[in-house]
This record gives sequence, C-alpha cells and structure tokens, in this order.
Amino acid sequence: MTINDEMFYGLLLALASFLFAMMLTPIYTHVAYKYHFWKKQKKTTVDGKALPIMTELHKHKFKRAFPTMAGLIGIISVTIVTWIFNLDRGQTWLPLVGFLGGSFVGVIDDCINIFGSGRGAAGLRGPVKFFLITVVGLILGWFFAVKLGWTTILIPFVGDLEVGVLGMIMIFAFALVATSNAVNITDGLDGLSGGLSMIAYGAFGVIALFQGNMLLFGFCMTVVGWLLSYIWFNVPPARFMMGDTGSFALGAGLGVIAMMTNSFLLLPVIGLPFVIEAGSSLIQLASKKFFHRKIFISAPLHHHLEAIGWGEAKIVMRFWIFAGVFAIIGIFLAATGGAI
Repeated sequence: MTINDEMFYGLLLALASFLFAMMLTPIYTHVAYKYHFWKKQKKTTVDGKALPIMTELHKHKFKRAFPTMAGLIGIISVTIVTWIFNLDRGQTWLPLVGFLGGSFVGVIDDCINIFGSGRGAAGLRGPVKFFLITVVGLILGWFFAVKLGWTTILIPFVGDLEVGVLGMIMIFAFALVATSNAVNITDGLDGLSGGLSMIAYGAFGVIALFQGNMLLFGFCMTVVGWLLSYIWFNVPPARFMMGDTGSFALGAGLGVIAMMTNSFLLLPVIGLPFVIEAGSSLIQLASKKFFHRKIFISAPLHHHLEAIGWGEAKIVMRFWIFAGVFAIIGIFLAATGGAI
C-alpha cells in the first residue's frame, strides 16, 4: 500500500468508530439515566483532607444528574471496529489489550463510585488502582519484550539503546502506569482529557503512518473517531463524562502506542499537558506533606486556573492549543531524531 492508501484506510476506521459511537450514545444515555449512573462529587484528597475549593468550583455540575462511565461507548466502539477490521498480533493486539486492561481498572472504580455508599463510594483507593494498572503494565511489557522481541529504546539523535528483557518490561510498565494516571488526573473539565487525548493519538498515528505501521496508525485513528463522537456530547455543558473507564483506557493505550512506535522518550513531549497536570498534583501533594503548605490554590493545574478566575472553556481551549503545538514538535523530533 502507498501512504495515500494507508491514510484512506485509517480515515475509514475513524469514520466507522465515530458512527458506531454515535449510534451507541443514545443507548448508553438511556441506560445511564434509567439506572442512575450518577457521578459522586469528590470532596476529599488522597490523604483524606477536605477539598472545599474544588467542591465549590464544581457544585453547579452536581446539582443536575451527571452520568459517568461513558467510556464504555469508546471501549465497545474501538474493540469491535478493531476486532473486525484491524486486528493483528504484531501491531494492534497489544494496544487493544492495553486499552481494555486500563478500562477494566476504570470500570471497577466507576462502579464503586456509582453504586457504592459511605466513605468508600469515591471509588478504588489510590494504591489499589496503582497496583492493578501496574499488573496490567507488567504483563503487557512481558509480551512486548519476550513475544514481540523489543529490547531496545530509541534515544532521539543518538540511536538505539539496548535495555534487555527485564529493562524493557520495567520501562513498558512505567510508560503505561504513568500515562494512565496522568490522563485520569487530567479528566476534570468538560472536553479537556478527550481533546488532549485525541491530539496525542493523532500525533502518534502520524508517526506510525510514516513508519509504515499501517495497522497501528489505523488503531490510533479508530480511537480518534470515538473521541470525536465523545467530544460532541462532552463540550460544556457536558451530557456525561467518560469516567475512569475511559481515562484509564486512553492512558494505557497511549502508553502502549508510544512503546510500539519506539517513541517512549517523545511521550513527555507529545503528552506534555498530561505531564504538567500530573506533575502539578504531585508537587502539591509533596509540598503539603513535607512543607505543610500548598503551591497551587487547587490541584491539578486546571483547577488552580479555575480558582484564579479562568473560565472552563478558556482553560480547555488553551490546553488544546498547547497540546497541538507540542504534538507538532513531537512529530518533528520523531522525523529528525530517527523515529521515522
């Protein structure tokens, strides 16, 4: 196939995923409202402290029925389109399983949030989620290193670095766990994580395309197709939110794709907004623990910007622009640094 053929194939997969997700959305909406998939507002931090600022900022959202777990639409759409049209052991099996593995952790968390009661209703405890997603990362890292034979990491402008099977498993697991948590942390404003994820998947799709990994490019476009549908309904005021079901799936899949395009060190560039969001939360937590003071009014960064008066749409749009700029920079580095 030529590049034009590959692009056309990927765009068809994106269109199929978009249309399928649009058809599934009324079904999900009916079920979500009938069985009350209501999102419970988070009012405490991971260390049990109250969150009065964030509670006040978002109280308007929780005055109405606000379903979560809409990531199920994407899980079904991406899985079916990939399974029927684009399944391949060497290129798409691993990102699909990573996508599903992340969603499995997210579904458990969302179900506890929706149907649980009492103090545990906020969802899985942080250490439990971290453990479960780490297990997923280690299993898939083993498959990547042992079954697919990847044992080198590309250092842009330098060349391949041999890290061995064990080193590759650890790096793979780290990429999956870090990206999963970063996307999950970013999912706090209408359209934010969906738009940022769409840009990141699009960027890695371009890298895969020019590497000749047609099916991996097709997988990226399949996810982009679902996200186009999701954002249609998630722009303010959102009809629903993807929940951990969607954010963990997107993060895990993105980490896998970064490894499969040999672009691990470009992941922090293309996904820089996710890095900043997760980093701001980590800095806030560390500052409160060791210095007993806050760096930000509220963390992650998008909540701080809300607290100082930025409107939700302004934050989301500027994050999208920021992500687009660094996606272009990441593709440029891939092209000049040896990944393409």
